[in-house]
Amino acid sequence: MSDTKETIARIVARFFKPGDVVNLGIGLPTLVANYIEDGVRLHTENGLIGYGQTPPAGQEDDDFTGAGAQYISVLPGAASFDSGTSFAIVRGGHLAATVLGALEVDELGNLANWSLPGKLVGMGGAMDLVTGAKRVVVVTEHCNKKGEPKILERCTLPLTGARVVTNIVTELCVLDVTADGLVVHAMAKGLSREELQAKTAARLIFPGSIEEIAETA
Repeated sequence: MSDTKETIARIVARFFKPGDVVNLGIGLPTLVANYIEDGVRLHTENGLIGYGQTPPAGQEDDDFTGAGAQYISVLPGAASFDSGTSFAIVRGGHLAATVLGALEVDELGNLANWSLPGKLVGMGGAMDLVTGAKRVVVVTEHCNKKGEPKILERCTLPLTGARVVTNIVTELCVLDVTADGLVVHAMAKGLSREELQAKTAARLIFPGSIEEIAETA
């Protein structure tokens, strides 16, 4: 796994405190489980609260996987239940946060992460998650494989949720989504404001004081 993705996961893990119930989406968000603080309870849509790091090789259990079919470790005090109960937790507003990947995200907090033109992609539970969670954290590499920004003025792909995102974390920055726009909370060490703006297709707001990601992670 690339250092870039591990850096993003470490940053996001610090967002949460003991007692929070947090859902981690498939892909990059699953790495957050490896750095989460003791007492943060991780939730998976297929029916479990209380899992932890990826189990060591050879200790995987086919009975314990996350919603993305990745192996998970079950912590003392964990609770398992049916899918209906799991989504009642989501829809009932009991999640402190959900962490999701993105195809596109924009300055209004709109998120597109379920459908690409010409491809049949299932919705999964993402619509429920972005609507039900108190905080929606998007984790993504700053640009796509073509080098094009994934943070836009307006999403062009079908939306998963409108005006739902609260934070965006990439290898280059941490952004807070506010009523005024995208506020830069932290930046990668050595990156200039001009360089970050050039890689972002949305207007960024730079406050007087900005943390370094190296200090945040």
